Amino acid sequence: MPPDTVQPVIATARLSLRPFVASDASDVQRLAGAREIADTTLAIPHPYPLTAAVQWIDTHPAAWVAGTGAAYAITLQATGELIGAVGLVMSGRHASGELGYWIAVPHWNRGYCTEAARALVSLGFGALDLHRIHAHHLSRNPSSGRVMQKIGMIHEGRLRQAIRKWDQFEDIEMYAVLATEWPDTPTAQGVRSR
Repeated sequence: MPPDTVQPVIATARLSLRPFVASDASDVQRLAGAREIADTTLAIPHPYPLTAAVQWIDTHPAAWVAGTGAAYAITLQATGELIGAVGLVMSGRHASGELGYWIAVPHWNRGYCTEAARALVSLGFGALDLHRIHAHHLSRNPSSGRVMQKIGMIHEGRLRQAIRKWDQFEDIEMYAVLATEWPDTPTAQGVRSR
């Protein structure tokens, strides 16, 4: 359960992770709607209609208050430009969260996803008091797996042909990290209320 009804903003060395706002919808549609993004994610359609982006953003405040979700816009501190998303889908009963993310294609291979994911996992094990955070990626998308490895997640296995993406069965790789394994001591540093 979130400690507050106000979702905090998280500052990292280069990024600001903030709650999405309605005016982000057109950027989400344009950036997440790129075929390269949709191709390696399960929940993002292609083409991505603006109404889907609006509806997705509309779900965030209630999910935060209910303790079932923490969705963040990844923005560059220097310019405020929206470059991606990172989030947790949480289960209070199990004190667990599923980590997900995407970064706009022009910003790939700069470490932004790793930086954002690490910050959100720290929030998960700190203020959100989670015990376990897990994530998965399509086996054919090893770049996503490298993010999970860099933030200290442990590979737990492969689910063979577990999902269907665009009429093709796909293997997925499973990763997780426990609060007791997390290398960073959770602190409130870098987190501020809006």
